[in-house]
Amino acid sequence: MKLTRTAWIITIIVFNIIIDQVSKIIVRAEVVPGSQTPIIGDLFTLHNVENSGAFLGMGSDFNPVMRVIFLLGLPTLVLGYVVYYLFKNKTLDKLSLVGFCCIVGGGVSNVFDRFVYGSVTDYFHIDLGGVFRTGIFNIADMSVMLGMGLLLYASFKQNKKLKSAAK
Repeated sequence: MKLTRTAWIITIIVFNIIIDQVSKIIVRAEVVPGSQTPIIGDLFTLHNVENSGAFLGMGSDFNPVMRVIFLLGLPTLVLGYVVYYLFKNKTLDKLSLVGFCCIVGGGVSNVFDRFVYGSVTDYFHIDLGGVFRTGIFNIADMSVMLGMGLLLYASFKQNKKLKSAAK
């Protein structure tokens, strides 16, 4: 059975939401809040941190009205528009389509957490000895970053095709 384009879009978005939410349920149940557990020494560690802001805690000090506007309202509107764009724009290449679906899935999952819990559960941290270091993040964040990477790659690929066709 071949899935329709619409079914693929829904499947990818829902898969991203489910895998993130299941991982957060496990972390909330099994990892002590505020703890740090080595996965690969100090390079890759597991935490349980509630982030009341957005990326790297930005906005956590907003007053309640600003938090609703910037951490719930605005992201919901943007995600809604991206979903509308996904279904309306039938010319998107597969990489861009998957990229947008990953962004929507991760975004919806984090917005859901903010709405239900008032914060987002973050739990992974990477520190490659000062060469590369992340903030504490979750699978939804990874999904959004993967989606952005796919969109960038698809854009470069499309630009290369256009330049080749122009010659």
